[in-house]
Amino acid sequence: MKYLTDKKTKELKIRLKWNIFEKLKEISILEEKSFNYIVNELLDKILNKNLKTNNIQQFFTEKTNLVFDKENIKLYHNDFIKVDFSKYKGKINLIITSPPYNLSIDYGKHNDNLDYEDYLYFTKSWLEKSYQLLADDGRICVNIPLDKNKNGLKPIYADFVEVAKEVGFKYQSTIVWNEQNISRRTAWGSWLSASAPYVIAPVEMIVVMYKNQWKRLKKGESSIERDEFIEWTNGVWTFPGESKKRIGHPAPFPIELPKRCIKLFSYKDDLILDPFVGSGTTLISAYQEGRKAIGVEIDENYVNLSIKRLQEIPKNSYLFSV
Repeated sequence: MKYLTDKKTKELKIRLKWNIFEKLKEISILEEKSFNYIVNELLDKILNKNLKTNNIQQFFTEKTNLVFDKENIKLYHNDFIKVDFSKYKGKINLIITSPPYNLSIDYGKHNDNLDYEDYLYFTKSWLEKSYQLLADDGRICVNIPLDKNKNGLKPIYADFVEVAKEVGFKYQSTIVWNEQNISRRTAWGSWLSASAPYVIAPVEMIVVMYKNQWKRLKKGESSIERDEFIEWTNGVWTFPGESKKRIGHPAPFPIELPKRCIKLFSYKDDLILDPFVGSGTTLISAYQEGRKAIGVEIDENYVNLSIKRLQEIPKNSYLFSV
């Protein structure tokens, strides 16, 4: 039997309807939890639900700053967590993004060196905002590392999935992206010894989750080819990463990544969102694949980089494969 152990408790006399009392007693027996524990658990859920509803308002306070609007592609120079995207609530079909990894990368305006608990809080905040914006059958594809060993080993992928589930997302699958990037590390932990060796996998993960329903409510027009579908539904994707120097961003992902997610998980004319635009790759791919897209970027330098790259796309280039 599980009991309350928190010292910060108060004893109160309350009146319960007889049928409610009997139900609670029944749940207490089935769950093997004390009556007091069950009552507190239920009240916590109610209070947290109301608190969450009130806190959602903080995610829609910053006035939008639209800096690029062309051919169904919109780019906003804003903080995603704060920007007022009320008009997009329940309308996003697919989110594709690669959030900051908290690896002390110089992203400019974003602090990429948070305490891990603060990083998880940041993760929960942008996921809660994303959840509000997705349609009921909306999906999300997030490119994150499997783990990190800088400043202490942390299971980023595992923690991300747990946080996303807490927010309300439902898990669908995970794609392993094999970048073929063989590590040049010189630290193996205990060299040639079982004392404390370090194992590092040179892969990244693409977590695929959804809001309420995985199957799309309305059928649209797909753009994926037969051979692409067969290859990409295999959960290990092998293609090289992108050059930081060529793009001008410290952590760009290759256009192949959003292209595959867009063609596999969305219909033509769907609305795509990237909350952390960076160098603009998701927006470029969305345009090339005939989708609508909106993106948000907090750093002015990367906003300008994205605009430059978007302006260089040939008109109607979505008719051709990348």
